[in-house]
Amino acid sequence: MLTATRTTTILPVSDPDRASRFYADQLGLTPLGGGPGDGTRLFELGRGDALGLMPAEEGAQSGHTVLTFEVDDLESEIGDLQRRGVRFEDYDLPELKTVNHIAVLGSQKAAWFHDSEGNVLCLHEVAG
Repeated sequence: MLTATRTTTILPVSDPDRASRFYADQLGLTPLGGGPGDGTRLFELGRGDALGLMPAEEGAQSGHTVLTFEVDDLESEIGDLQRRGVRFEDYDLPELKTVNHIAVLGSQKAAWFHDSEGNVLCLHEVAG
């Protein structure tokens, strides 16, 4: 059953070395080594899932959120990642406004940032 499987999210990266440093050094993910022989580099995510960084041409990145990390304490995670050099986005749009990088979306709070390759990533916290 697909609902019981582990997943690997594949993101396009134009510079695999730069992207690998970002995910290991700035996000703190654990490298798992190479993937299926196409140059993809794998990183461990929580609960057995993985992230693959696949070499791709510049511009293959998406303009929308491609990966979100659920965290217990959004403010603390933002502070930790900022100390590692991650820069968070701020929005002031009719449908999305952030205060100190955080948007409140119903019972969730979220914050967005870009990886070294331009992919949009998100941290979110579900209100308990």
